[in-house]
Amino acid sequence: MNGFKGVFPGKLNQLRNIDPLIAMPAILLFLVGLVTIYSATAGKGGALGALAYRQLLWGLVALVAFLAVFCIGHERFFNWSIPLYGAVLTVLFLVFVLGTVTRGAQSWISIGAMNLQPSEGGKVALALILSTWLYRYPPVVMRRFVGSVVLAGVAGGLVLLQPDLGTAVVYGAITFAALLAAGAPKKYLVSAGLAGLLVLPLGWLLLKEYQKLRLLVFLNPYLDPLGAGYNVIQSRIAVGAGGLFGKGYLQGTQSKLHFLPEPHTDFVFSVFAEEFGFVGAVVVIALFALLLWRLMGTGIRSKDVRAKIFIAGITGWLWFQTVECIAMSMGLAPVTGLPLPFISYGGSALVSVAAALGLAQSIFVSTRKQYC
Repeated sequence: MNGFKGVFPGKLNQLRNIDPLIAMPAILLFLVGLVTIYSATAGKGGALGALAYRQLLWGLVALVAFLAVFCIGHERFFNWSIPLYGAVLTVLFLVFVLGTVTRGAQSWISIGAMNLQPSEGGKVALALILSTWLYRYPPVVMRRFVGSVVLAGVAGGLVLLQPDLGTAVVYGAITFAALLAAGAPKKYLVSAGLAGLLVLPLGWLLLKEYQKLRLLVFLNPYLDPLGAGYNVIQSRIAVGAGGLFGKGYLQGTQSKLHFLPEPHTDFVFSVFAEEFGFVGAVVVIALFALLLWRLMGTGIRSKDVRAKIFIAGITGWLWFQTVECIAMSMGLAPVTGLPLPFISYGGSALVSVAAALGLAQSIFVSTRKQYC
């Protein structure tokens, strides 16, 4: 405990040194999420504003998580990566014992009025453990490459068994980005990709029926227009109906008339695009691009190899989820149920991203000191 004496007041003073071009897009995207969630639930009678209010409370929790992680600092978290990863694996096991089933997946643990999704915190823990593993054993040779895949595979396998295919794929994106940043030979990465393609037939057999149907309707939504394809069709209509400037805030009909399923989570981008149009969508995409660009810049400038790998991991995570969610809304990618970072309703996802950004800002501040 003595090691933490004076840590928080001292580090809080460093908040003035954080990168505003990481903080600003994150805050603006969260505010976009709040107004969109409010609009998405505006036609649901008694639920009007309730989810937006709860998301605001989760935003305050996320702010506390950001400050706590930033004050503790990335160095300590790198040192704690092994026990943190072990704790995440333990909780992922407990999901099968204590978890509740929601939309066909046993991914949540209920604690009072809160539903927590441990696999979201697993994204941060995976990026940390890969950073530590690849830093301790450079350069990346086959043994270390396989070790990284095993570390990711254990957590990803547990998530896949829930089953949560979307999050398991995100774990893969984190691993790929971390290995790339660590200098893994391209032949290893290509070989792993080919191996993944070869096991796809086996993966198809392991999928639930609703997951198989999601992939099939991605190719042809009208295969089941009133069932599995309904979401994609209505989402496409919402995005297209927005036109150039949108119908106006609270004027979207797809969510208000209940045509668009899950408007505050899976298809929150569709709600926003219908009301703010192509121009609004471009602004949101630009904010994500700015955030990812600054994160990559932080990783590139850092002299700490662990920091470079970690930043690459979380950038791969945020990039993949952003592209997947937006493409999914337009029918350009399969429906996975992944949240759009900062914007979709969900506390676990928001707090996990805030923790990741707290570590990134800690790395940014230390990088500034290196060059001062």
